[in-house]
Amino acid sequence: MIGIVVVSHSPRLAEAAVDLAMIMVGENPPPVAIAAGAGEGVIGTDAVAVAAAIEKVASPDGVLVFMDLGSAVLSATMALEFLSTDIEVRLSDAPFVEGITAGVVLAAAGASLDEVDRETRDALNAKIGQLDRPTDAPAAASAAVAGESAAEEKLINPDGLHSRPAATIVKLVAGYDAKVSITDLTTGKGPVSAKSLIGIMSLGAKEGDVIRISASGAQAAEAVEAIREMAADGFGEVPAKR
Repeated sequence: MIGIVVVSHSPRLAEAAVDLAMIMVGENPPPVAIAAGAGEGVIGTDAVAVAAAIEKVASPDGVLVFMDLGSAVLSATMALEFLSTDIEVRLSDAPFVEGITAGVVLAAAGASLDEVDRETRDALNAKIGQLDRPTDAPAAASAAVAGESAAEEKLINPDGLHSRPAATIVKLVAGYDAKVSITDLTTGKGPVSAKSLIGIMSLGAKEGDVIRISASGAQAAEAVEAIREMAADGFGEVPAKR
């Protein structure tokens, strides 16, 4: 599992961003380290602290570093010169809050450094899509193939496929040997990969929308049914009827 480092001028900002991301993953989160502030009560960043944070979460799978403002980038760049480890470290240009959230979720799902880095670069697409502006959302192929399984389900949870259900789908799909995609049949958006947190959120699928879950691969049917059941249950967000 890759490590995540968060570099910020403000410890409170960094802690809040990480707390938000952790809500999405629940159990078995990836290792995350924060390097924020430039001393007791001082707003700023410290390259030595960033290097220490990187080494704290270092693993053979690599480390991805998220930064807030300009000098945080400078500190992170300098930190690379102080490292005693030779593991791969990448500095992400992803938006701070959205990138951290997507990165933590994908890392927890076992995604590689390449996959997490690539996905978080598109982390603003979900917000852009919700504002009805053109996006470059990660898409999944829509061709019908032998052995493909599919199902349709109407979304019943009040907020549709927002961040928490999207994160739940990403983690679920990671456990199946299948290539899964989701399409919002109501709006015509998609398909997007079910392994893409940003892609799912960019659909902007709302309560009442009908989604199509498609999959191919050895466990295609099982993956489709698992997601369909979650959607039918409202992703645990619909109060039980008495």
